[in-house]
Formats: sequence, structure tokens, C-alpha cells
Amino acid sequence: MAKSLLIISRQAPWSGPSAREALDIALAGGAFDLPLGMLFLDDGVFQLAAHQQPVLLQQKNLAANLQALPMFGVDELFVAASSLQARGLAVDGLGLPVQVLDDAGLAALIDRFDQVVTL
Repeated sequence: MAKSLLIISRQAPWSGPSAREALDIALAGGAFDLPLGMLFLDDGVFQLAAHQQPVLLQQKNLAANLQALPMFGVDELFVAASSLQARGLAVDGLGLPVQVLDDAGLAALIDRFDQVVTL
């Protein structure tokens, strides 16, 4: 049985390669039917904001990669409530359906997975 993997993405989509790398790992794991989930934490919640215009910052748009997650079997998407609140984002302004977790929920989520990768 494959070990489960939680990918924690903590970087904004425009702050470097970490956001894209986290998505690449998730898509690759999903393609091989690895049981995995993805948690957006801290500035990583900005990846989920709808209607981004990365071209203005001369960056590539991650929206297509994010939208592909469910097609690759990555259905468990989570976001920290405190990260959303601290950055002024609302769940209805996100581009994907996610499960919003409080601090206790975050701890339980991390404990549920065999391996955790943070980018």
C-alpha cells in the first residue's frame, strides 16, 4: 500500500518556484494514484485567489495547474482559516473548492498523512 502524502504549499504564486513545484509534485503523485492531499498555508493561500493577473508581474499563471488537480485525483484540498483571514481572503473568492480548517483541524490533518512535504 502506498504511503499517503500531504503537500503543504506556503509560498505566494509570484514569490519564486515553490508554488509551481508543489503543484508539480501533486500532479505527479496524482498521476500515479498516490493518496495525497494539498494544504495551502500562509502566503500559499494566494495561489487560490480567483481572477489573478500574473502577466502583470511577468509570471506564469498557475490557474491551469490548480484546475487540473481534481483531474489527477487530487481531491483533498485544504486551506488554513487563519491564513485566509490574515490575508483578507474569503472562501467564496477562491478559484477551487477547499476544506477550511482551524488550528485543531490542521493538526489532525497533518497527523492523518504518512509523509508531509512543505514548500
